[in-house]
Amino acid sequence: MAEVQTNPLAWETLLDLAAYDGPRHVRLELAVRDAVATGRLPSGAALPPSRLLAASLGVSRWVVTEVYGRLTAEGILDARTGSATRVAASVGITAARPAPPPAAALRRPRYDLAPGVPDLRHAPRALWLRAMTEVLTETPDAELFRLDGDVPAARVALAAYLSRSRFARADAGAVVVTHGAVDGMRRVARALRALGHSALLVEDPSWHRMREVAAAEGLAAVPVRVDEQGVDVAALAEASVRTGARAALVTPAHQFPVGVPLSAERREGLTAWARRCDGVVVEDDYDAEFRYDRRPIGALQAMAPDRVVLAGSLSKTASPALGIGWLVLPSWLRGAVLDAGSAAPSTLDQLALARFLTAGGLDRHLRSARTRYRRRHEALLGALARVLPDCRVTGIAAGLHVVLELPPGVRASDVVRAAEAHDLGLTDIRRYRVSPDAPAPERLVLGYGDLADPLLDEAVRLLADVVHDVRGSR
Repeated sequence: MAEVQTNPLAWETLLDLAAYDGPRHVRLELAVRDAVATGRLPSGAALPPSRLLAASLGVSRWVVTEVYGRLTAEGILDARTGSATRVAASVGITAARPAPPPAAALRRPRYDLAPGVPDLRHAPRALWLRAMTEVLTETPDAELFRLDGDVPAARVALAAYLSRSRFARADAGAVVVTHGAVDGMRRVARALRALGHSALLVEDPSWHRMREVAAAEGLAAVPVRVDEQGVDVAALAEASVRTGARAALVTPAHQFPVGVPLSAERREGLTAWARRCDGVVVEDDYDAEFRYDRRPIGALQAMAPDRVVLAGSLSKTASPALGIGWLVLPSWLRGAVLDAGSAAPSTLDQLALARFLTAGGLDRHLRSARTRYRRRHEALLGALARVLPDCRVTGIAAGLHVVLELPPGVRASDVVRAAEAHDLGLTDIRRYRVSPDAPAPERLVLGYGDLADPLLDEAVRLLADVVHDVRGSR
């Protein structure tokens, strides 16, 4: 009978959950399916007991038993009393799904200045574990038997938190809990498509993942330029008339990646446009909690709750691994979104979210995170001023990234390529352009969220060396 090494590190590599999207039980199920389909788990191979596999992968034992049970019911695994759970003898290698990327392909550079990554070393593990432990201990048995995925306590807690922290006009009935911002965008795009929409006005540049998800659901991206006041609302209205698009995706609190807030005049203009054309605005509120020079600007949704969808998640504030987000929806859109057909996070995850919010866990985490990010932001600006004084840094004191304008004649793509030899991860702002060939200043998007403080000065020195080398080679 085939055996597979049970060293914890071997299972962590064999079943690499980071290669998949979705909640933890979905990622583990996909990982096991792929390992079986590609022959890395051959017929008859024994899997570890649920307790050991859960410990090695850093998931709950429920996640493992849920996956074992599901795959056993499908005949992929064979579980017998008194014996190890094994890959069924009838299962063979298929090419149904590609193998996940090897661990080496997922490695991040030592000096990683990629944007959009929070400080993973300070993820609120203890606070989330406390919330999960408390709900497991205190939740009545009957509450655990939920089949529809709706946990009112989570919606109530989110409505209260968003009303207090983002000044949103939210009640529990308007809230839908999602697996994150991308899942929320997928649901909204699917609902809009069902309502007859075929295009989505998007900021150019903008985070590509959200617009790609919308495109996969049938909404063609219509680019709208961004300047120092945020998205150009006059250009957006013109594009709406030209294309018939009546839905827009924007980042008003802190435009990604340019790093500016939408001006007050344009906020009013955008909501007026939505009312005028019977349209809808999707507000991606991705990192609005992090503002270092003043109180964070309130959500656009408060200005027009009947026309704005507020989308957020714990991805930047806590960790993307939690896989939890939310939508605050206009009443006329809620039914279509619920009909879009996407599974909700588990009951336990939603109950833990409710406890995390109501017990002040997220507030405590955010207070320490703001202090840490403010200090790192100031240190980054100081280091850049010392070694690259002729490079302008733009973007407000907020979020987890800044934008660096390169000297004349220096191409961002050349700097990114040259930096790889120094184990320095950089991002050309063109990566986020909807129209990548359009003329634009040469700029880098520098993320500092997950860069360890002791490495910051060295990372900036390496960046300066690369810029000077590229400049000198021209």
